[in-house]
Amino acid sequence: MALATFRDRYPPPWHVETIPGGFKVVSGNGIALAYIYALEGHARSASPNTLTVPEARAIANAIARLPQQN
Repeated sequence: MALATFRDRYPPPWHVETIPGGFKVVSGNGIALAYIYALEGHARSASPNTLTVPEARAIANAIARLPQQN
């Protein structure tokens, strides 16, 4: 029996879902591939080495585009 390819296991289209505190990248068959978290406002000022919401969204969108770049 042949092993499933990456595309078989995690088919496109990948999409981004908003979750509390960040974003989740999900494959076409509903498997969560990545979680990207961010902080805003006072929480961010207390922890400046974290992602902002726009930065986290940009990273999640870049990950979601990966299967379409082949």
